[in-house]
Amino acid sequence: MRYDDTFLSIPHAIRIASRSFGDDTALIDGSRRWSFRELEQQMAEAVKATVALGVEPGDRVGLCAPNSAEWIFAALGIQGAGGVLVPLNTRFKAAEISYILQKSGAKSLIASPFLGNDYIAELRKTDPGLPALRKTASIPSWPEFLLGGRGVSTSLVHDLIDRLTPDDVSDVMFTSGTTGHPKGVVLTHGQSLRAYGWMAEEYTFARSDSFLIIPPFFHCFGYKAGWLASLMHGVTVIPMPVFDAGRALDIIAREKVSILLGPPTIFQDLIRHPDRPSYDLSSLRVSMTGGTTIPESLIRAMKSELSFDIVMSAYGLTESTALVTTTRIGDSEETVARTTGRVIPDVEIRIADDESSDAGGKGAPPGQDGEVLVRGYNVTRGYWEDPEATAAAIDPEGWLRTGDIGRLDEDRNLSIVDRKKDMYIVGGFNAYPAEIEKLLLGHELIEQAAVIGIPDDRLGEVGCAFVVVKPGHHVTEKDIVEWARENMANFKVPRHVRFSGQLPRNASQKVLKDELRARFVSGD
Repeated sequence: MRYDDTFLSIPHAIRIASRSFGDDTALIDGSRRWSFRELEQQMAEAVKATVALGVEPGDRVGLCAPNSAEWIFAALGIQGAGGVLVPLNTRFKAAEISYILQKSGAKSLIASPFLGNDYIAELRKTDPGLPALRKTASIPSWPEFLLGGRGVSTSLVHDLIDRLTPDDVSDVMFTSGTTGHPKGVVLTHGQSLRAYGWMAEEYTFARSDSFLIIPPFFHCFGYKAGWLASLMHGVTVIPMPVFDAGRALDIIAREKVSILLGPPTIFQDLIRHPDRPSYDLSSLRVSMTGGTTIPESLIRAMKSELSFDIVMSAYGLTESTALVTTTRIGDSEETVARTTGRVIPDVEIRIADDESSDAGGKGAPPGQDGEVLVRGYNVTRGYWEDPEATAAAIDPEGWLRTGDIGRLDEDRNLSIVDRKKDMYIVGGFNAYPAEIEKLLLGHELIEQAAVIGIPDDRLGEVGCAFVVVKPGHHVTEKDIVEWARENMANFKVPRHVRFSGQLPRNASQKVLKDELRARFVSGD
């Protein structure tokens, strides 16, 4: 179901899916199942409860919970009420979540305890004056939350959804940047529906498919390329809150899963699982993996060992609705492994031919490296209440500076040759050194810190922190790693720590990270 003008908003797309796919299974969560008609009913009940919570059109609402049916219901309830969804990373600690809620001006918070973290309780301890805490809802108490909406009329629900337009803001997706401060990427209903309506059709999503969604819903990979793209096309959604290869194999075999997208580590773990040969995986059909380098041998193994017919790769960033290029069906394994494919329709891509801030010019010729520039409907309208950052990222002609270095081949397939500044990717999660360095400086004994990404056999890359300890003090690698685990999301925690008397810097006092990488390799 390709996007067109009939799709006014994400909640409206659910209405259309209800009428198109009716009693087909829309959602499976454990032993619970909902048809597309029942999904629309759940959305309506969630809208009523969200209105009763006090959410008004334009209000931002934080959502912090693992992948689940209730995450989808809550998101649709927020958006159907005219609110703006602010997805929160479940791996964040209270201070990280508090910053995003403050920055976005969130009026409410819907959350669920996860992996031992009770986010609402922790926020009440660390930041009791947080405005979002005045109106909260707990997903484990979801039935009680829905009861609160009994006094809201169904006609109001219809009216609120009918008011939404493709240009209305659907969500503010916070992404960290090289400054170390998370920035809120503003995206609209129409952008997401158009991008992922096209992607799902290109990837041959069909009514008979089922999709085990492992990437987290707080990321576009799980949310937009996941349940949104699926429900638009009649695909059954199966959320998975925590990846476990053995459990995933069981679900794939039992529910005849046909679509599975995610970072390479997921597929590597499935292939290596000792019980894999005992499962019938013949239903697997479509896959896309990205976020890091993809070995050609993995693509072959995904087809031979996991039975995939289609394996794709893609490139995007949150500021581009997380979709810029993708390979196409029929591309060679080499193309899928070596490149991220060609630009999506109605979007332009250019490789900057110089280092100036001006995005003008014709762009670099094939084979030449430069910064990847993107222009089109998928580009964010800006960062939430941050005009300076917006102006730095998007020029007056609408070109988005991605900060990624890439090259185009003769067929205009894009290869990413270097990541944003010093960013590295840990098992599919973007890790930004500047943010981690700032967090490390919260340790009372660390005077300076510099973080680099280093290769890792399982996760692709992990962090190594070079630290300067305050004079007269002593701290061990174990001490710092344990402290980091308590104060930052797990994927940000440096796996290695090196101690240094001083950090190498140039004349402008910028840390020379290439030298740090050389030190790590040499063992100094």
